[in-house]
Amino acid sequence: MCLQTFQRQAHLEQLGSGLAHQPAVLVEVEMTEGSVPRKAGTWMAVFQNTLVGTVGGGHIEHQAIALARKLLVTDSKTEPLTRRFALGPSLGQCCGGVMHLKFEVVSASDTPELTQRLQLQMQPVALFGGGHVGHALVRVLSSLPFTLTWIDSRDGVFPTDLPGSVVCEQSDPVQSAVKDVAPFSAVLIMSFSHAEDLEVLAACLLRQRATADLPYIGLIGSKTKWATFRSRLQTRGFTLHELAHVTSPIGVAGIKGKEPEVIAIAVTAQLLQRLGPA
Repeated sequence: MCLQTFQRQAHLEQLGSGLAHQPAVLVEVEMTEGSVPRKAGTWMAVFQNTLVGTVGGGHIEHQAIALARKLLVTDSKTEPLTRRFALGPSLGQCCGGVMHLKFEVVSASDTPELTQRLQLQMQPVALFGGGHVGHALVRVLSSLPFTLTWIDSRDGVFPTDLPGSVVCEQSDPVQSAVKDVAPFSAVLIMSFSHAEDLEVLAACLLRQRATADLPYIGLIGSKTKWATFRSRLQTRGFTLHELAHVTSPIGVAGIKGKEPEVIAIAVTAQLLQRLGPA
């Protein structure tokens, strides 16, 4: 599953909060042709006096906002409508492509459906490990278009003040949670023990063998750790082709810092490189 959007998870929360007090027009990029500033699935919500998100800025967004606010003055909901915008000289934008924008009046009663619908465009991540790097990763990933399932065998390791995009799960043995990971999740393995890491990794490889629905399996650690794991997994019957699906060490190359926050940024950058954005 590729990343479809690059709006922050906070936008969904702002959308729900705003709709609790007043209606809005949801403007979605429904289809594109050629070079455009945003891809299909990108959205913004236009309230009478504020905005949430963006569909690309510039004159096209100015026109979209103006049309959305005209729709807001109607007394009742109108049917969704789609308008075509060519990004040429008439709009003062030289991209040269075409964007088809859908306009839909929405209200508080639509919030559950909208949240589910817009979250379907987000990349699921299963994070095994509630240590310092895990905490740092959650802080970074939760502000980007990811939904996280955060898993640890220990109880009481998760903070209480987490955004809605993060679901915590205590699982003992921890590898038993692999079967319930959302399809097409990116998996990050960084538990408190090498023994747990090995079992989670083996469970992921078995699932990948059966269903091929884990596009990224990342294991934290050194090249030495991965060499040891690779040898042990080969004795369990995993082929070199299967082991090549594992990324270890994790994170983009060239970043030398070992601080949890540095590792979190390097890993997030690698997920964005490998899986999107669109």
